Amino acid sequence: QVQLVESGGGLVQAGGSLRLSCAASGSIFRVNVMGWYRQAPGKQRELVATITSAGGTTNYADSVKGRFTISRDNAKNTVYLQMNSLKPEDTAVYYCNANLHTIVAPNHPLTYWGKGTLVTVSS
Repeated sequence: QVQLVESGGGLVQAGGSLRLSCAASGSIFRVNVMGWYRQAPGKQRELVATITSAGGTTNYADSVKGRFTISRDNAKNTVYLQMNSLKPEDTAVYYCNANLHTIVAPNHPLTYWGKGTLVTVSS
């Protein structure tokens, strides 16, 4: 069993900051790419940012470049999303995503999702 649990969401005024965390736990052998996605009301889920296992390569949606920073702590199987200069259009449920190998199936990586954390940015 693998679980991804997000935390750090909440209500913030425009221009403010929040830091999201997502910890992966369970029978994990190795974690590959981790990422954040978001889904605003009435819209499809979209990619926010991803980071490779060594942390050397990051990828961001154009809408968050320069404002959001993704990072990870491999010792804790945790990924973070520092969100600065938040805008009302950043309001969404933010989901954590991880591609990983389990101890039971070390040669067959699968993608897991968290249940999401709500970020609300007021104007």
